[in-house]
Amino acid sequence: MASTFRISSFLNTKALAVAVALAAQFPLAVHAADLVRLGNLKFAHYGAVAYMKEIAPKYDLKIEERIFAKGLDIVPAMIAGEIDVSASALEAAITGRATGLPVYLVGGFAKGGVQIVGRPDLNIKGIADLKGKKVGVTRGGPQEILLFAELSKAKLTWSDKPGKDVQILYMGYPDLNQALLTRDIDAMSQSEPYSTQAIHKKYGSAILKPYDTPLGEPVRALVMTEKMYKEKPAVAQRFMDCFVAATRAFLADPKLAEKYVRESMFKNQITSEDYRDAIDNAIFTEDITQSHVQLTTDYMVKFGVGRMAKPPAAQDWVKLDLLEKAKKTYAPR
Repeated sequence: MASTFRISSFLNTKALAVAVALAAQFPLAVHAADLVRLGNLKFAHYGAVAYMKEIAPKYDLKIEERIFAKGLDIVPAMIAGEIDVSASALEAAITGRATGLPVYLVGGFAKGGVQIVGRPDLNIKGIADLKGKKVGVTRGGPQEILLFAELSKAKLTWSDKPGKDVQILYMGYPDLNQALLTRDIDAMSQSEPYSTQAIHKKYGSAILKPYDTPLGEPVRALVMTEKMYKEKPAVAQRFMDCFVAATRAFLADPKLAEKYVRESMFKNQITSEDYRDAIDNAIFTEDITQSHVQLTTDYMVKFGVGRMAKPPAAQDWVKLDLLEKAKKTYAPR
């Protein structure tokens, strides 16, 4: 009996030693987090989306962020299959969908974030005073459609050619501030924090936050490829869980939000005052509605923004089920 026990113990010890030796030679593969390629823009109110990559490992994700100059620039990258999710102006997302880009709108991440700013020496007090002026704007975002809505409300005409009440000049976001500084334009419809910076540096004067038309405050859009939504539902859901967690972390801790945006995104190129004034006009959110998307689409058609041959119906591509589930199951990790 004792002899049998010793033999059994010897065999077990031998088997254990062999197993250890094999494990050393053939270590188990470490599970790789699921990769999500994110297209983003460098604005203060895009901060919570950028922050997602910092907490992504908690959701078994690796978020690879790529920064674009403007939302419309993300569309070709999504067509090429290089981006899975994008954060952009709603107008850019609508334009992309209208061109046949196979995406779903899965959430909203910021509202507001636009201001119309003029040259202080011109003493522009309201939209009516823009008659006879040159106004700069970046094409394809809420700052464009909101400017047109305000001009329409004031019964002013506009064109990017001379001859109308207001001449529109299209240029990139940083170029707008430079053009206002050098007096090449008289006013600009600009995104945050650029509009706030112009005011703080005294070469811009606030005219209006353009939210008093039926469009109200614009909501930025989080857009996901149909491929990811349909073929990787578990990854898509974890991504939205991460999105809700990042957004609520910023809402719950404004100091965290400011530190991350100023230091990690802008490398201290904006001041605390710039950031706080910008965020006062650009609130982090999770939500967007189908009706807001449809209304924005209708206004884009009305003003010729995006030049869409076949405007997408919001009911066909706004998919908020993942967001709603994330909000219901959210718990800090």
